[in-house]
Amino acid sequence: MKITLRFILLLIIPLLFIAKINAQPTLIHNINGFTFVGQPGPKSELFSFDTLVFEDGKVLFIGELNDAKKKFSNAITINGNKKTLLPGLIDAHGHVLGLGQGLSTVDLRGTQSEQEAIERIIQYAKENPKQKWIIGRGWNQVLWPDKKFPSKKSLDQLKLNRPIFLSRIDGHAAWVNSKALAIAKINKQTKDPDGGQILRDSSGEATGVLIDTAEYLVSNKIPVPTQIEINFALDKAFNHLIKLGLTSVHDAGIKQPVYEIYQQRAEQNTLPLRIYAMLDGSSDNLSRWLENGIIKDKEDKLLIRSVKLYSDGALGSRGAALIKPYSDLPDHKGLLVTQPDILDNRVELVLKAGFQANIHAIGDRGNRIVLDALESALKQNFGTKLRHRIEHAQIVALSDLKRFKELNLIASMQPTHATSDMNMAEDRVGAERIKGAYAWRTLLDQGTIIASGSDFPVELANPFHGIHAAVTRQNHNNQPESGWKPEQKMTLKEALRSFTLDAAYAAHQEKEIGSLEPGKWADFIIVDQNPFNIPPENLWNIQVEQTWIAGQQVFEKAL
Repeated sequence: MKITLRFILLLIIPLLFIAKINAQPTLIHNINGFTFVGQPGPKSELFSFDTLVFEDGKVLFIGELNDAKKKFSNAITINGNKKTLLPGLIDAHGHVLGLGQGLSTVDLRGTQSEQEAIERIIQYAKENPKQKWIIGRGWNQVLWPDKKFPSKKSLDQLKLNRPIFLSRIDGHAAWVNSKALAIAKINKQTKDPDGGQILRDSSGEATGVLIDTAEYLVSNKIPVPTQIEINFALDKAFNHLIKLGLTSVHDAGIKQPVYEIYQQRAEQNTLPLRIYAMLDGSSDNLSRWLENGIIKDKEDKLLIRSVKLYSDGALGSRGAALIKPYSDLPDHKGLLVTQPDILDNRVELVLKAGFQANIHAIGDRGNRIVLDALESALKQNFGTKLRHRIEHAQIVALSDLKRFKELNLIASMQPTHATSDMNMAEDRVGAERIKGAYAWRTLLDQGTIIASGSDFPVELANPFHGIHAAVTRQNHNNQPESGWKPEQKMTLKEALRSFTLDAAYAAHQEKEIGSLEPGKWADFIIVDQNPFNIPPENLWNIQVEQTWIAGQQVFEKAL
């Protein structure tokens, strides 16, 4: 018998129809459920419920059990055992590949001295004898007794005969050994690149610390990872993030290999969580990417419609661009990673292509340059409805804060940056400028939407650390006692909203995710404590017990 396409369809279509008829919704009851409902921002309301119903990956119902039973009498029923259920959390600014790679490199986070960092490097080198480069991240000289930058000398003394490249915790400085400097041909005659600085000793020799774009002189010599290695790193990151209750991540600045892999994985349905990817605005591929247009899959696992641009560097490495000199280095105003005229041109290019501009700015000059660039573009009617964002927005001149609202910009901020930086931020900028630093309350009160993230791997990716920092402005030892600059705290509702509905809004996804309203994807988590029923200082200790994405359980904590 000749088998035709029509014959195959006649067999398949009835089966699909029967499967649909027999499909059952899932009903989870006996829960402490919380979600925001309504429009993003301050007009949304927090809604509590004891029953959630979903089917085919989408929410059908939130409310009371009796009402759910009347509507969904055939549902598969799960007893939630009075656990707390929240919408899946969204990190509005992270670096997925960097996180995955970092999980396989030297972790220098929390080291209390240069010597302790050296000891970790020695241990890593012993455990990884075949690694051609020793790569790591996480050192922060501000935590060390003398607060001085490290040097190549301590690395050279290890005599490992391998190049070493160690990123500062913020990713805006690198500590390297002499072998790495030699590979990059950095010597006394090497000029500082635009937007970067090679730190030197009194004789003009490179000390081994490279600031901002100077890092690329060495990092560009590191062998490019293969597609297999990239996928391996991405999988490590995905698994890590899902366990923390993150169901969606805004990946801040992807390059060509990841651009291709994300699309391949979306087509193959192998993206385990949702990715809102920002294109790397410094890439030579930018014009071609923009010509390709917005990329979106039908399952809302991948959305590419924004570009990550840079204004300046970071505060800890004194690369953040300031209007006036640093309070603790009077002859230095920081660095511009992108010159204003070039930034203006890139912003115009991005907006004309219909893409959202998400621009890194940390210092008050860096922020002002971004505000000026966006204001100029918007006045020309470019991209007026694209919800442009300033990423970090850490130190903003008091007179510029209102411009976020006037230009209808989103402040994409990372609460744990404030609690990590509180030991040095005021030293850097002084008592007056610090009033415009990490100014969450000021921005929220004027109606600016804040989308919160962690900037992982700069900070730990745990979103409950961010919620805790936003609400308390304290470290995990409950210090300082009333919180650092407590007048800028968020409420718990605001903090949770910034990691859910408002983060979704910042990605043009508030109609698909960010809350558990009917019609949206059933992305949710079950946690061990009710955040609204515990002391604020304990928020960072909340543990995720289950993570669900599109109605499928993707993680359960082992008992």
